[in-house]
Amino acid sequence: MSPLRCRVGLLAVLAWVAWIAPAMPALPGSGTVVLVEIKDAIGPATKEHFLSALQHAEESGAELLVLLLDTPGGLDVAMRDMIQGILASRIPVATFVAPSGARAASAGTFILYASHIAAMAPGTNVGAATPVPIGGSPPADENDHAARDGDSQKPEAPRAGSASDRKAVNDAIAYIRSLADLRGRDSEFAEAAVREAASLPAQKALERGVIDLISTDVPELLEALDGREVKLGREARKLKTKGAVVERIEMNWRTSLLAVLTNPLVAYGLLIIGLYGIMFEGYNPGAVLPGVIGAICLLLGLYALQVLSVNFAGLALVVLGVAMMIAEFFVPTHAVLGLGGLVAFVIGSVILMDTDTPGFEASRGLIGGIASFAGIAMLATMWMAMRARRRPVVTGAEQLVGDLAEAVTDFSGEGQVRIYGEQWKAISRVPVTRGQRLRIDRVDGLTLHVSPKE
Repeated sequence: MSPLRCRVGLLAVLAWVAWIAPAMPALPGSGTVVLVEIKDAIGPATKEHFLSALQHAEESGAELLVLLLDTPGGLDVAMRDMIQGILASRIPVATFVAPSGARAASAGTFILYASHIAAMAPGTNVGAATPVPIGGSPPADENDHAARDGDSQKPEAPRAGSASDRKAVNDAIAYIRSLADLRGRDSEFAEAAVREAASLPAQKALERGVIDLISTDVPELLEALDGREVKLGREARKLKTKGAVVERIEMNWRTSLLAVLTNPLVAYGLLIIGLYGIMFEGYNPGAVLPGVIGAICLLLGLYALQVLSVNFAGLALVVLGVAMMIAEFFVPTHAVLGLGGLVAFVIGSVILMDTDTPGFEASRGLIGGIASFAGIAMLATMWMAMRARRRPVVTGAEQLVGDLAEAVTDFSGEGQVRIYGEQWKAISRVPVTRGQRLRIDRVDGLTLHVSPKE
């Protein structure tokens, strides 16, 4: 083919592409929206799930992260970590309280106020954000009662029962008002939600400026957000969410396991079992099993309640597990310490796997290999111990019972026998001849009771 024909053909192809390009519809997925769902109490596991999804969205250059929220509340420490992640995010975060019937109570209200975009589905509610201690509110201070009795003429706003309660309430009010001022939302309702546990349905929340919009589902939300300007730090960003590809981030196996452990009911149960286990071990030293179960459950309960951070809890469980497995070789506990240590080691290792940084994450294969090796070593030790118990005694007086001796002289009643090169005094109920083989029935001090070998 001549060069002229090649050029003509190339020009024809380019002209055809230029002619049909304007007529082609825009391909969906021009941008990516990351969707993460939290449908449980806010705790260490849900916090890790959200922050991991947020990091993935930032690294992949997503247009928006949508947090599908339905929560009754949760731990203050986990909530503040999530809010810090939202405030420091390089991409907009939209919190969507959905589906209908969902709620953003307590910690969920704070997260909704902190988000760049706040949305709710019809039939949802927000509020009831009064902080409540895990153990319940202590009784009011006597000084507080005296102060109120002495100034009963002046009406005053409801107050928490104790000084610690008031500190927590006032701190929460200041925190949520700062979030409301940052996002330009209704700060009066924010304070009422904390101080009086006020709550609002979706429509009222929209009318009062608590949220930005109401949508039925995620596609409708993305359609409504297209073209909206969001303040991200010091700059304004226009969202392009129409036709965006939605990437849903699901909980991995590790986060799902931690979500079960950090469930409030499970966490409280672990704490109680841990305390009683250690207490029973103190009442019955040497029982071992209550102490092993108590130590493991106590550390898990403290982690679940966020008293211990993930790294400290995981490290403590790993150290406890290794110590128990080592102690199994020195203390006869019938594998109670060993198996308990193995469980503690595996759970602690799983908790320690809190990073997705390439090259620094813990290997599941390595954890499984070490746990398998430790388990096989313990089973082998138990097998050898049981085998040793079935072997005949080879030392002491017990060694002589059932063994054979040789008569040194003829005797009837008492005489001398030889065994292992030594002569022993022997008693026989029947006459014995020299050189006869005699079985030792029992040992009485330095005297052997013998009988002829059949």
